Amino acid sequence: MRLPRSASTLAALLIAATLGACATPPPASDPAAVADFKRTNDPLEPTNRVFYAINNALDDVVLRPLAVGYRYAVPSSVREHVDNMLGNLNTPVVLANDMMQGKPRRAGDTFARFFINSTIGIGGLFDVATDAGYPGHDADFGETLALWGVPEGPFLYLPVLGPTDPRDAAGFGVDVALSPFTWVGQGHVVSNLEYTQYGLTAVSTRAALIPDLDKVKEQALDPYATFRSLYRQHRRAQIEAIRDDDRHTVPIWYPSAPETK
Repeated sequence: MRLPRSASTLAALLIAATLGACATPPPASDPAAVADFKRTNDPLEPTNRVFYAINNALDDVVLRPLAVGYRYAVPSSVREHVDNMLGNLNTPVVLANDMMQGKPRRAGDTFARFFINSTIGIGGLFDVATDAGYPGHDADFGETLALWGVPEGPFLYLPVLGPTDPRDAAGFGVDVALSPFTWVGQGHVVSNLEYTQYGLTAVSTRAALIPDLDKVKEQALDPYATFRSLYRQHRRAQIEAIRDDDRHTVPIWYPSAPETK
């Protein structure tokens, strides 16, 4: 999971979102509003709200303090290198999904990024590939399932994982299985590296979102409904961006075809 990069998009949505979202059903006299409410509401809302309250309490007590301490103790330049390294470790998962999504050029860019950043970039600490013309992108199996036509299903708010849906929850499990730490090597060293990757990703992502999440929690009339709406907007925007991405990346050394008149 390339969470740090996704966090920047989510942060933009958080700033632009209407913070007064609420889950009160509209009157039956307004059929258009009722239809929109049914489309955006979630049938498991009572249970989801319980898990949201639990996650929110855990965030207040554990994750947010860790993120604040991380931002305070670690210089921004070092945090940037950490994000670069985490992204590089996740590149095999992105590459697998690029290929399953039928996006060969995106897959080519991902492979080039992994090779360049793993070598010249010293294991991914430096994002040399972007300057070389291979910018990064996200890809996960939830998005792959969406491109295959699998519906998202009802909204879910799961313990630890937070906002999701059945399709993305299943995709998360597949991405974990695709991670090199899952199938390369065994023992405590590999397990510790995997846990470190997930822990750093969670803390780094939360640190990047501190001001925006604080704003929603402080200003939204119903933070749960706001996060639900933001999650759906974010995921649908990601999926549409991938669907519309038909890039034709050609290496700079490849000769251009002569124009025909």
